[in-house]
Amino acid sequence: MSSPSYVHGTSTTPLLGETIGHNLRRTVEQYGDREALVVVSQGYRATWRQLWDETTKVALGLLAFGVEKGDRVGLWSPNRFEWVVTQFAAARIGAILVNLNPAYKTAELEYALNQSGTSVLLLSRGFRQTDYRKMLEEVRPRCPQLRVSLVLDDDWKLLLENGARVSERMLTAREATLQFDDPINIQYTSGTTGFPKGATLSHHNVLNNGFFVGEALRLGVEDRVCIPVPFYHCFGMVMGNLACASHGSTLVIPGEAFEPLAVLQAVGAERCTALYGVPTMFIAELDHPRFGEFDLSTLRTGIMAGSPCPIEVMKNVQSRMNMREVTICYGMTETSPVSTQSGLDDPLDKRVGTVGRVHPHVEVKIIDAATGGVVPRGSPGELCTRGYSVMLGYWNNPEATRTSIDAAGWMHTGDLATMDGDGYVKIVGRIKDMIIRGGENVYPREIEEFLHTHPSVSEAQVIGVPSEKYGEEVMAWVKPKPGATVTQEELIRYCTGRISTFKIPRYWKFVDEFPMTVTGKIQKFRMREVAVVELGLQSAAAIRTA
Repeated sequence: MSSPSYVHGTSTTPLLGETIGHNLRRTVEQYGDREALVVVSQGYRATWRQLWDETTKVALGLLAFGVEKGDRVGLWSPNRFEWVVTQFAAARIGAILVNLNPAYKTAELEYALNQSGTSVLLLSRGFRQTDYRKMLEEVRPRCPQLRVSLVLDDDWKLLLENGARVSERMLTAREATLQFDDPINIQYTSGTTGFPKGATLSHHNVLNNGFFVGEALRLGVEDRVCIPVPFYHCFGMVMGNLACASHGSTLVIPGEAFEPLAVLQAVGAERCTALYGVPTMFIAELDHPRFGEFDLSTLRTGIMAGSPCPIEVMKNVQSRMNMREVTICYGMTETSPVSTQSGLDDPLDKRVGTVGRVHPHVEVKIIDAATGGVVPRGSPGELCTRGYSVMLGYWNNPEATRTSIDAAGWMHTGDLATMDGDGYVKIVGRIKDMIIRGGENVYPREIEEFLHTHPSVSEAQVIGVPSEKYGEEVMAWVKPKPGATVTQEELIRYCTGRISTFKIPRYWKFVDEFPMTVTGKIQKFRMREVAVVELGLQSAAAIRTA
């Protein structure tokens, strides 16, 4: 009888039993004169001591505006130095930071402000072609709890000046009341099924997760981490900001949003040793026509996460970008976010073919979703996580909390996974993404990995679409490599004899890009919506786009 798919991340390194502010203070005391934050697009540089002083001023400013412990402070902005400062300032006064997606439109903004009960909002003037001030003006009459809004570009000085009128003794007194289990952050899920839910995270959740991510990367004071992923998401604010802050490493921010050229320039100019991104970001960097101009020799490590990583992409990142120690992380916002991570010295096949092993102080099991029983090693099932990293719950939504976290404290992820004999976890898809074709279970991830081996394929995403005959049929969306051409017929021939016939996509769509979130996650639900419409219009013929 094989072992059950259960592991516990034992560790000799204890959890940090402190607040974010206390942890930051220790970093400042140890590394105060070392560079903490570089924001290339703003020409901003600060040492840890300077960053601490700035967070003090902003914390006092928020106190001057009447922010109490537990009050919600919204932050609606792309990546800027003010985001980092506000993150730490809010934590130091016990305010709950509400991360607002830079891509939000008016309905989403209104919902998040009201659902969270945000009373103070910090926002940038806008992002790309979107005017945040105009959007806020439209929804504000319908947001009765919002009493203060400050535009970063216009009111930052006012915030600091107001803080100068408040005694630092007031801040010291507030900090003394804080506990590490206090809620400190609300992050809204994507809302692909109904209204978004606000995952509520504590100091203990996010500080420890960031710390252990940094430990896995072996971050130190000499490391300079390039972070092009958005701060509003855990990837930026936890795996980036808190991992660096808890290790004294320098944060290097290329710009407000991801641009492959800006990332390559920042890595070269700032001599970065680590780089973060989702697979689509690394693909864009590798495919950039000016890629060869930049010296990436200082890179050694980094993180690829957010969506499954094609094996060929990982190999190119390791060889062409010199990131020999790149790791893959897996998790979700509700688990702060990382539950598993590959190791720097893992065998190559484990580093490129799995999402690693369980994180310290975390439990993982894989269950039969129908029965709840733990499945044997090697069998697919739903991945569940338990431990310090599991969120406090969904903000003001106990029913959704109960459906996600069971009575034993397990967070049900909705992801399909397998666990091998050594405890390495492989994500094979989402429960909702699994395709059931004529009674056969088809895992999109397996087909995507195979299609990525074709020399003309840059990226492939596989979904299921309705079929009267089989219930579902397999459809592949394919993005060719720059300058390459590939046809449906060619790919069908490539698949034939190499993968089972029932796995060969029935429908094909050739695209320049995929629908995705700001964080680079592929929106398969949107792909399905588009496909259903287009298939209906074209009577199930193969789909192509110009």
